[in-house]
Amino acid sequence: MQKINNLNSDYKNDGKSCRKKYCDIGGQAVIEGVMMRSRNFWSLSVRKPDKTISTKVYNVQPVSNRYKFLGWPFIRGTVSLIESLLIGFKALSYSVNEATDEDIKFSKNEMTISIIIAVIFTVGVFFVSPALIGRSFQAYIHNSFLYNLVEGIIRILFFLVYIIIISFLKDIKRLFQYHGAEHKTIAAFENNEELIPEKIRKYSTLHMRCGTNFLLIVMIVSIFVFALLGKPPIYWRVISRIVLIPVIAGISYELIKIAGKFSDNKFVYILFYPGLLLQKLTTRQPDDSQIEVAVASFKKVLEAESNNVNKNLNEGIINNG
Repeated sequence: MQKINNLNSDYKNDGKSCRKKYCDIGGQAVIEGVMMRSRNFWSLSVRKPDKTISTKVYNVQPVSNRYKFLGWPFIRGTVSLIESLLIGFKALSYSVNEATDEDIKFSKNEMTISIIIAVIFTVGVFFVSPALIGRSFQAYIHNSFLYNLVEGIIRILFFLVYIIIISFLKDIKRLFQYHGAEHKTIAAFENNEELIPEKIRKYSTLHMRCGTNFLLIVMIVSIFVFALLGKPPIYWRVISRIVLIPVIAGISYELIKIAGKFSDNKFVYILFYPGLLLQKLTTRQPDDSQIEVAVASFKKVLEAESNNVNKNLNEGIINNG
């Protein structure tokens, strides 16, 4: 019973009783809002045109609950990436409705097509294109690792240019501010801080478990994975860049988990510092009204998890073992 009591206290809404190992909550900036996700729920808070905050919470049913092997290390990364992608698109579409006070509905087919287009764009630009460009210098670089290193650098440059270009868009600047608010709120909670703007404001917009950090890790890991293949013919090179994405995502996911768990370790901090620097491009300092939105979303998912623990306890699902 002691385990249950500790868990309940760890999920108090004010954050004062949090123990860091239980704060495995992530988020995503959306249109005029923030989505927060825990293991069993995801919440969405959006600033409406009338300046009020709309907050909703939704159930998450991880496929790994039904198929345990999908939760195994190196497999769970790809599964989590797909689930996050699906939830992220839902959150974005819902936030458009709330932020504009319009009833814009997306059918399942429209949602599916949007996701497919996004995946094709991402894979095409950041994986296939660098491989094709690599053909122009393959005759001059005979070492396979060096060749894949150059290709990886091209991939990273593409990503940096993409981030820089979109950062000039007005709506993206707002999105990056909400991204910063998300990070500040989670950091405050992890440091046992009261979740109010005055206390949250001082925290950094950078966070070790950020998706931006994950993307950079993916690109670095891909250099080593692709290097194992040497310099195959172009057709196999392109196919391998697509087929091996789940492998790369699985390895990268485990690395980001380690980074989050041991973020206070100096060696880990230095190792993942480039990912933190990259977040300087994808986050901006939020104002208090944006922090309030992030807090509303965070508290809602925290409340849902706490109620879920109490419900399971009452139903006898959770026991001392």
